[in-house]
Amino acid sequence: MDPKRIFRIKNEDDFKAAAISIFHYQYENNRVYRQFCDLMGVLSKDISSIEQIPYLPIEFFKSRRITCDTAREEIVFSSSGTTSGQTSKHFVRDVSLYKKSFRESFRRFYGKPEEYCILALLPSYLEREGSSLIYMVNDLIESSGNPDSGFYLHNLPDLAEKLNTLEARETPVLLIGVSYALLDLAESHPMKLRNTIVMETGGMKGRKKELIREDLHKRLCDGFGVESIHSEYGMTELLSQAYSKGSGIFQAPPWMKILIRSTEDPLSLQPTGRSGGINIIDLANFHSCSFIATQDLGRLQPDGGFEVLGRFDNADIRGCNLMVT
Repeated sequence: MDPKRIFRIKNEDDFKAAAISIFHYQYENNRVYRQFCDLMGVLSKDISSIEQIPYLPIEFFKSRRITCDTAREEIVFSSSGTTSGQTSKHFVRDVSLYKKSFRESFRRFYGKPEEYCILALLPSYLEREGSSLIYMVNDLIESSGNPDSGFYLHNLPDLAEKLNTLEARETPVLLIGVSYALLDLAESHPMKLRNTIVMETGGMKGRKKELIREDLHKRLCDGFGVESIHSEYGMTELLSQAYSKGSGIFQAPPWMKILIRSTEDPLSLQPTGRSGGINIIDLANFHSCSFIATQDLGRLQPDGGFEVLGRFDNADIRGCNLMVT
């Protein structure tokens, strides 16, 4: 199967067929995933629907090389450090799949990058190497072709001045930033933005007191004078992103699907409206693993969107850590 066929998925049947095909491919070629499936008592020949597919706990990206073969990777994305000092690593064999995924997804939800001046306030990501978010945003900044597009570190006065200048020109702007830095900007330089989309990528850990989404977005709306705050949902272990345009309800592109598992039985899926652990099928993870059990809690919506409600308190996937070290 040509992995780029996933970007031509048009309906649920297309998605299911591609997901089953990719499962069989990864079962045969990803040694770690095959071992996990075997320990779960799951055989490839028994899988005929996506509901039967086992989801690899996301912690495996901290202790295992999650790849489908021994081919050399083109790039390695890594997460920020944790209290245990472990970082997730995503060995990306074909970075063109990642580019295709985030470019197509951005266009689907926001249009062409060249329609915006893109400003990025991502200090905690810029200060380390290996961030997939920095890779994506840098590509979008370059694609925008706008000389005013660019990254900002801790120079909040310069960013505020740039935003006010662009506002006076009525330039459409996308301001994408980590939550704590956007909050610092909103509180230290309050302004009224009429032509700017403000998008937060999460990230308050260790920087400020954790806020629930509603409180965070209200403070950002008040500081920036906007009606809503957009959000991006992505992670090191994924090559696709979902977006929310302000309601807290995320929408995924056609090659990405969210399912909700029971917090008591990780092999049992929850119906729409019931909360549980977020499982993700990301078909862009063709050369690693497309079926991931995250540490996030969420809930599916009737329109196909999903909410992110928080994280597991102990950051463990109960009953699924057979091989995690």
